[in-house]
Formats: sequence, C-alpha cells, structure tokens
Amino acid sequence: MSVKILIIDDEELFREDLAMLLREKDYYCKTAANAEEGLKLAADFMPDIILSDIVMPDRSGIDLLDDLARVNPDASVIMMTAFGTLETAIQAFRKGAVDYILKPFVIEDVLNKINRIREYKKLISEIRYLRREITEDINSLPLESKSEVMQNIIELIKKVAPKNSTVLITGESGTGKELVAKAIHEFSKKKDEPFVAINCSGFQESLLESELFGHVKGAFTGAVKDKEGFFETAGEGTIFLDEISEMPVSLQSKLLRVLEQKEFYQVGGTKVIPMKARVIAATNRNLKTLIKEGQFREDLFYRIAVFEIELPPLRKRLSDIPFLVDFFIHKFNSEMKCHYRGISKEVLQLFMSYDWPGNIRELRNVIERAMILCDGTTITSDGLPAQMKSLTIQSNQSQNLKEAVQAFEGSFIKQVLNDCNWNKEEAARRLNINPSTLYRKMAELNIEGPGTPK
Repeated sequence: MSVKILIIDDEELFREDLAMLLREKDYYCKTAANAEEGLKLAADFMPDIILSDIVMPDRSGIDLLDDLARVNPDASVIMMTAFGTLETAIQAFRKGAVDYILKPFVIEDVLNKINRIREYKKLISEIRYLRREITEDINSLPLESKSEVMQNIIELIKKVAPKNSTVLITGESGTGKELVAKAIHEFSKKKDEPFVAINCSGFQESLLESELFGHVKGAFTGAVKDKEGFFETAGEGTIFLDEISEMPVSLQSKLLRVLEQKEFYQVGGTKVIPMKARVIAATNRNLKTLIKEGQFREDLFYRIAVFEIELPPLRKRLSDIPFLVDFFIHKFNSEMKCHYRGISKEVLQLFMSYDWPGNIRELRNVIERAMILCDGTTITSDGLPAQMKSLTIQSNQSQNLKEAVQAFEGSFIKQVLNDCNWNKEEAARRLNINPSTLYRKMAELNIEGPGTPK
C-alpha cells in the first residue's frame, strides 16, 4: 500500500508542486490550504506522514501539532518554514514533530527524510509484530496447559521475571526453553529493552568470545574494524545463552568473571565495559554430570543456576497435547490461510501413545506438515510422517475403533489424574465433566489409583 502524505501549506503553488513531485514517486498525497482544513484531513485521510508549514494565516503549525497528535497519533509530522530559528525548531520537537525543513529545500532532501521515516515506521511495526507474536505465545502457556507441572512452571516464570536474577533453564531439546526465556524477558521490567539470543554450540571458541564480548580492530586476523558484542548489544535487556553446556571450558572462566564483576573487555581491548544485561542460560544436558567429567566449571554452574527451571518432556505432560494441538492449528490457520478445525480420533490416539522424542518442536512440525498435506478441515493420518503412519497401521491391526477410543480415554484420564495427584474432583474439573461421570469412566475403563490393591 502506498504511503499517504498530507501537505498543509497556505502557499498554493508551493503546496501543489510538492504534491505533484511526491505523486511522481508513487506517494498518495492530499493537500490542505490552512490549519483547519489540514486538521480535518488528518482525521479523515489518516496520513502516515504530514508536511506542515509553521507560519499560516489562521493558525501556527506549532499550535496545530497537539491537535494533529490527538486525531492521528501515528502520523509523523515534518515542519516546514522559511523563517526558521533554533528556538522554533526546539519548540516543534517538544510538541512531537519528528523533523524540520527550511524553505526553499531540495526535493531529494525531503525524499530522504520521508524514506528515513518509512524505514523507522517499518522497524517499529516489525518490533510490534514480533512482540505480539511472543506475547501471544507467552499468554497461551497458561491456557494451553492442563498439567500441574506446567502450571507450576508458569508461576515460577511470573515470580522470577520481575527480578534481575540469573536463570538456568534445563530440559530436553524441543521443550520450549527459548520460549520460556522470552517469557521471563517479556514479563520483566526491562521488556522494552533488547532480547538477544546466541547458541553457544554454533561458534568456534575464538569466534564465540568475539560474538559475546566484541573485539577491537586488529585484535586478530580478519578483525578489520571494531565490533560490538552481544553483551553490549543487549544493553539493559536480556542475553540468552542457549546450549551453554557447549561453551569451551577456557571461555567459561571468562564468562564467570563477567557475571561476578559485571564488566568485560572486548577481545584485544583495554577499555572496561559495564555489563548491564540479565543473563538467562539453557541446556539440554546434565551440567552436574559434565562437572564430574571436567567439561563444565562447578563455580560457573552455581553462578548461573541461581534460579533453575526444569522443563518436562512432552511424554510426561500428555494431557497438554490436545490443547497444544488446538493452539498450533489456530496459529497455522492464521499463517497459512487454512480452515482446519481439529484432528481425527485416530490421530489423537496416536499422538497420546507416541513418545515424542523431539517434544513440542516435533509436535509443531508434525501439525504444520499435516496441514499442508491433508484436505478438508480435519487432520488425518494421511498427513503424518512415515514413522507415525506405521504405528497407526499397527494400532489399527490390533484394535477396532471402539477399543481405540477406549484406550485413548483411559490413557488421557490417567494422565490428568496423575497431574492432579489423583484428586478426582480437580481431575473432573480439568476434564470438564461431572465427578460422577469420572467415577463411572474409571470403573468402565478399569482405572485404579496408585496403591489400589488388585
């Protein structure tokens, strides 16, 4: 869509000539001869950028700024005048103008200013979109989880987020460690600051040190100019060190010093740089085992594990699968313009019996793939990977549909009961059925509580 520009100026020749030049550059322009007309167009036309003269017969462009902000707060205003002073420019900026042009001007200068505003607006739009995506994923966590263990993790996230403590997130690959790190950042007081993620397994040792702390020109072969590191880029925000277990031991000692001293040096540099960012680390390996093997520093472990959050594998939170499936279907419906409503009973039974070695990431990929391959509004086994289809065939050979549904019901109810520590009233509430129905189902499906004599 073309950028909309409104020109407010009482000089007709200047106003219309400028509009013509901007239209030639594919901008959608409208013009106003005075402040009153300009204010009305700002509300009706809703321009992206407003070029307003300062000196006009009916009203000053400076005075108009407050009303423009009221009727169209997203518009960027550039002030124009042939009688500019430093005091006038300062007044315009204080009132909300984003730029200031002296007449007569060169059209290329105006186009450059407009392009800069467009790039800035695009960047802000992308940031808002990414933040909305992250927030939607974060806000979905309580809604898309029925397991007690995940509800407890959500409470831990909310408690630690406002603090500035270092956090260690552990769990198998694909369990959502980076999403939890983003949730901590988003719920923190510094959510408007950068969130910078780096995978420690993706770099050689010398390069990883440079990426983390930056380097000065000439520090090593190929360092042709100064480079800012991730710790500096993160500012007062959050730096997420994923797969910290893969960090070389020699670099671990440098990281430990940074965490303890709250300062660092660039590679080859002598200037002390304060470290203001919060550090969140994650790993899918057992750090205590690595400590015994001499592959991870014990002192660094205790420094990063101030507050530890352990994410369970998907196979230990099976009761969340139906809700995660609904969440991903809704997400991909929006992204891929599909209209899926759910999955078949056959697929749901398979999902509940599958081991999910890739955890939530694997479930997400399976859902996205199936939505590409299947037709209609229901995901069927036709869209599943080959290894899952073979399990489906085995399942179908051993059970008829009624037996398959009963097996799924039994597995699902047992999982919810386990999540509730076999509190049947709580389990009935989570299952959205009456307690009497739950007792009947348990009897029909021969579900016995832990420790029940046989």
